[in-house]
Amino acid sequence: MHFFDFSLFKVTFFDILDVILVALLIYQLYNLIRGTIAANIFIGLAIIFGLYYVVKALHMQLLTGILGKFVDVGIIALIVVFQQEVRRFLLLVGKNASLQRNRAWWQYFFGKAEAEKNNYARIKPIVDACKSLKQNRTGALIVFAKYYDEQFYQNSCEVIDGKISKRLLESIFQKTSPLHDGAVVIAENKIKSASCILPLTEKTDLPAQFGLRHRAGIGVTEANDATAIIISEETGELSYAKQGRIKMNISFAELEKLLNKDF
Repeated sequence: MHFFDFSLFKVTFFDILDVILVALLIYQLYNLIRGTIAANIFIGLAIIFGLYYVVKALHMQLLTGILGKFVDVGIIALIVVFQQEVRRFLLLVGKNASLQRNRAWWQYFFGKAEAEKNNYARIKPIVDACKSLKQNRTGALIVFAKYYDEQFYQNSCEVIDGKISKRLLESIFQKTSPLHDGAVVIAENKIKSASCILPLTEKTDLPAQFGLRHRAGIGVTEANDATAIIISEETGELSYAKQGRIKMNISFAELEKLLNKDF
């Protein structure tokens, strides 16, 4: 009787770590393209690659030559087709590195209570403005950018660079204001710009009642390291978008906790 020789397989700690890291990488990539048109594109590319190896094994020269042209430029094609997804993945890899260090030093030198007090002072005028906008059924989109990309935002925005205040936010989103149609971008503890035209999400599984404001709020958190508050003009409902996902109908207590964590 012959037994299978397991000595051929030598599994080390680094082999297991390698498998775990690849699994995490695939999972993160899946999260980036889940529910978007990129998922269908990825399936199409996978079919082309699979078909290439099948026709090559069957010695079908003409199809092999045609499909081979796609395979030869595989990595370049992936970067071009998945440009936004690659950008989001790289942002995910480097996310919060410097900010977390700054926050740690701040709390070390000045104490946790002092840091929380200062953070609350920044958040309060935003929450108060959202309460007023919700009460008046005024549509709004407020984006919190952790890294202010001037090329991305300023191309379609009016530069404000002003102090965060309840009255300024209310005046921007008033229906008679020339700046109300678009997003306000907050970064570096300032209202950096207003009336911003943002990229829309390509997700296909969103609720039917979502309009351009909600799609832009989700889209900007997909393309950048940012979060967004969306106030519906029709219902006054508050939503919070982060990393391409959205929490609907949140309370002001929830909003304060989310902003205190992310802003």
